[in-house]
Amino acid sequence: MRESGLMGNIYTICEWIMRFSVTNLLWILFNTPLVFIGLSVLFISSIQDAIILIPLLLLCFPFCLFPATSAMFALVRDWIIDQEKATILGSFWKYYRENYKKSMQAGVIFTLLWFIWAIDYYYFQQVNTVIMFVFLIMGVILYVFTLLFFTVIVHYDIDLKTLLKKAFILTVGSPVLFFSITIVTGIVLLVSIQTLPIIIPFFTGSLIAFITFSAFYRLFLRVKEEEKG
Repeated sequence: MRESGLMGNIYTICEWIMRFSVTNLLWILFNTPLVFIGLSVLFISSIQDAIILIPLLLLCFPFCLFPATSAMFALVRDWIIDQEKATILGSFWKYYRENYKKSMQAGVIFTLLWFIWAIDYYYFQQVNTVIMFVFLIMGVILYVFTLLFFTVIVHYDIDLKTLLKKAFILTVGSPVLFFSITIVTGIVLLVSIQTLPIIIPFFTGSLIAFITFSAFYRLFLRVKEEEKG
């Protein structure tokens, strides 16, 4: 039984800090190949290195990043809807295994989309400023679409095609959801990268997952209430 008052509040704060930090560290641990290769890409000194490392980096997205991120979102979903789980590690590993195949398949699609976007953005950045800004906006849309895909894959037990369709409809069909996710997670990324990079290993990923699923779940509950009414 938890204590009430000041000690109870302190306990709750410490518990949430632990949840975010342990989950974020697990997410990074399951993305170790991606982190290692990504850091190596930053120090590329020759074309030969790029030819080897960049394809390996791209392979890590569907096989490492997407399954691990899906597991993190599933864990965050449990917190938000107040489901008690035995341990963070046990739950993370369970969700990682359960969603691996579907997450990996989605990861192939999203990696291809992000790769095409990056190439086009890099090209038009040097050619046409107006088109560059168009692709920048498209990048923001793709960013929110990707985050919302993680929310639906852990919340609905449906096929991949329907998941992609549902995530896209949420992205373009709910301006409040779109802008709330864009602005709040954008602030988290900005603070993490420019002001407090120390929080990246401990909080950034899990915070973004929590913010995204919270925004989605509020919309989900509101729509559910409207359907009942």
